[in-house]
Formats: sequence, C-alpha cells, structure tokens
Amino acid sequence: MEAIRVPRTGPGRPRVRPDHVLGDKGYSSKAIRTWLRRRGIAHTIPERADQIRNRLRRGSLGGRPPAFDKQLYKRRNVVERCFNRLKQWRGIATRYDKTAESYQAAVALASLLMWA
Repeated sequence: MEAIRVPRTGPGRPRVRPDHVLGDKGYSSKAIRTWLRRRGIAHTIPERADQIRNRLRRGSLGGRPPAFDKQLYKRRNVVERCFNRLKQWRGIATRYDKTAESYQAAVALASLLMWA
C-alpha cells in the first residue's frame, strides 16, 4: 500500500493519496481498512464471508459492517475484464519480456490492438 502513486495530469510529483480505492475481497483485512481510514482515503471493499461470520458471532462487540457501495463496485468489473483480455496475450501473461520498457510497450501494443 505504501507504493501507491497517483500520476498528476500536469507538472509536479505524483500524489500518494488517491481519492478512492476499489479493492477485491483480498484487501478486506482490518489492517488495510484502518490504514486507508487513517489517511482519509475512501474505499469500497467487500467483506469476506469469514469476516462477516466472525463479526456476527461476536454480536454487538463485532461492530457494524463497513460501508459498501454496490453500484461503485460494479465499475471495477470493467478493469478486471480488461486485465483478463490482456492476459490472453501469452507474452504479457507470462511476462516474457526482460525489461520493464519492452513489457510496457507490449501492453500498449496489445491495448491498441484490442481497441481497434
């Protein structure tokens, strides 16, 4: 999470605080939610089934469920589908390219061909 960098549209160094984070259930730990909350970053992350069970098992001590916006989370699906289509290219899926520059060029080329 410390490595997050949000590029600026103009000059200046990258921001380190995004406006909003959309994450999958893998990022639903209490530590990550606390980290985001402490820095004032809004987030939409669904709870895992075991976390829901544990919270309900504790009763009133388990606290209330975290806020979750289903409509906002649905937009995350567009990004996931894009990654899945990019992974159909064997060189991208297996990270065949040795340098970061050539890998980035391969991703850009595949994206352009998908777009056309």
